[in-house]
Amino acid sequence: MTEQHPSVFVALVFGGSTGMDKNNDLLALERAASDLRRGQPVVVVHDGAALLVTALQQADRAAVAAFDAIAADSFLMLTNSRAAALKVAGKGWSVVRLARPSWFEPADMVAVADPTLDLATPLKGPFTRLDHAETPLDRAAVKLAKWSHMLPAVLAAEIALDNEAMANADLLAVSAALINNADVAQAVALEKVASAKVPLAGAEDTRLIAFRPVAGGVEHIAIQIGDPPRSKPVLVRVHSECFTGDLLGSLKCDCGEQLQGSIKAIGEAGGGLVLYMAQEGRGIGLVSKLKAYALQDQGYDTVDANTRLGFEVDERVFAPAAEMLKKLGFSAVRLMTNNPLKVEGLRSFGIDVVERVAHAFPTNPHNEQYLATKKNRTGHIL
Repeated sequence: MTEQHPSVFVALVFGGSTGMDKNNDLLALERAASDLRRGQPVVVVHDGAALLVTALQQADRAAVAAFDAIAADSFLMLTNSRAAALKVAGKGWSVVRLARPSWFEPADMVAVADPTLDLATPLKGPFTRLDHAETPLDRAAVKLAKWSHMLPAVLAAEIALDNEAMANADLLAVSAALINNADVAQAVALEKVASAKVPLAGAEDTRLIAFRPVAGGVEHIAIQIGDPPRSKPVLVRVHSECFTGDLLGSLKCDCGEQLQGSIKAIGEAGGGLVLYMAQEGRGIGLVSKLKAYALQDQGYDTVDANTRLGFEVDERVFAPAAEMLKKLGFSAVRLMTNNPLKVEGLRSFGIDVVERVAHAFPTNPHNEQYLATKKNRTGHIL
């Protein structure tokens, strides 16, 4: 941690950060995400350069006026997939800068970020792409919006760190390195914070073990069924939370069946783990997932809905799941999944996946197309 200005709190990541430094880094990240979600601007810094950013999704007259009072010459920053949906030709960059039209109102900014408004606001452009190749600073600015579970689109401006208006606004500044490495950094910081026996239907000998980064952040839950030995590969299901499917019994997906089915199967097998990961909507968050559902109602499949929102097809990383397994004493698994990318994801973080165990359920009229898309476009083995 260093102070760049008495009124600007800056968190920097160095390769040798340990202990409290890492915790403070993650705390700064969580604070920055909170500010962005509340419509407050945040400063992202890298190698002496800085961007002032605020989420387009939260744009209103007050937020935009506050932003403009700090910085001039602002521009829009989107992912390439969202820019392409707005008919902006790409140049191979994952993040694109667009000139901010002089006539743009805050509602226009929201509409640029949110494709569920495309039918209601079809006349947005044409837009001018700024000829600026993406940098770690650009990638971090958009990733911070994702990390905040906002749509990946921001209003941005290049500023100096000694900007007097910024200092008076008492803004939080966070390093691009911290943001771009946040997934793995937060996974490594996971600690067991609670454990209790919770008998489940189909698996009465069950313990729930909660993991959370020391500095705060999302919690993941390990559902340990029985007492599986650490000396041989453990039967595991890595399950991303699904509020609509797991809790409400939505028929649009097969998540609820996969969760209950894995608990039952692991119980019958004599023990194992379900890792219940806080990665709703393949990592885009519940609100964005509901927006993806709205796009599916317009005829887009689950892949195109995610990319039209500006996200990757799958935003999940498997570092947290791998870290949980390691902290529970497991290094080798038999993985219940139909997704080969999940196998490779765990392997990339040091877990030996010795077997993929098929885990599929019959379709229904509401999820038939969804499962077909998983099979035909994302490589699921169904």
